[in-house]
Amino acid sequence: MRLPAFTLLIATVLGGLLLSNRGNSPEGKARAASPARSESRDRAIAANASSVPVVVELFTSEGCSDCPPADQLLYRLEQTQPVPGAEIIPLEQHVDYWDNEGWLDPFSSRQFTLRQRDYVYAFNLPTAYTPEMVVDGTTEFVGSDRKHALAAIAKSAAVAKANLRIERLSAANASTQSLALRVMLAPLGAANPKHGADVLLAITEDNLASNVIRGENAGTHMNHLAVVRRLQVLGHVDAAGSFTAAPEESLAENWKRENLHIVAFVQDRSTRRVLGATTLSLAATTD
Repeated sequence: MRLPAFTLLIATVLGGLLLSNRGNSPEGKARAASPARSESRDRAIAANASSVPVVVELFTSEGCSDCPPADQLLYRLEQTQPVPGAEIIPLEQHVDYWDNEGWLDPFSSRQFTLRQRDYVYAFNLPTAYTPEMVVDGTTEFVGSDRKHALAAIAKSAAVAKANLRIERLSAANASTQSLALRVMLAPLGAANPKHGADVLLAITEDNLASNVIRGENAGTHMNHLAVVRRLQVLGHVDAAGSFTAAPEESLAENWKRENLHIVAFVQDRSTRRVLGATTLSLAATTD
């Protein structure tokens, strides 16, 4: 198990509970494929109107040489939608614990490191690592493991999900950079978690890229799809298992709205299981 050098001292002090790299792969230096979302992806989902949404989270970093194959896998899963009955909703989250290893990942955030740490506790792992893929909050594995990914997605798609919807109340425009939404969750009833659930909202962006000039991936041009630009808890599911909110999101000027997706999902606060999810593309809703 390989730790980034800067974590070795910290891991010694804290008993090895901090962050490491576990996903060793001979393809570590491979370049990521171009992440433009295709019409074939939309047709694959439309062909199966009863597709069950499955949230696939990837914890990754441009500073980790084992991550490009996992980035590529996430891209292929989203583009080809290879699991019958599943609508794969990707969330690529760049952690920050590789940022002192020679390359500062421009998409990294401490928030995603902390979210990954929640999964470390939920799965009773000895440490966090990259690349790590988490399917619907219930299964985790090395993020470049395609066979494991397909099996986990198929298993998750066989479980009924809550009825969660997003509606756009107003279009984002260049003058306001704002977007009004409504997020609605139908009552969960008996499925309402004993310890409650949170409704989260993510904004993701496609077609992002970096020319990495230092660190383990020096000399690599890296492309990304579904990079999480913002992740927030909108609120908590009520006692009846329902939820409604009307958030107004401010979009950063450097985000290209034609590449943005809004993702909402419901997550069990105790087990971390994703109970429902939905997504909305802003490509067709720009002014």
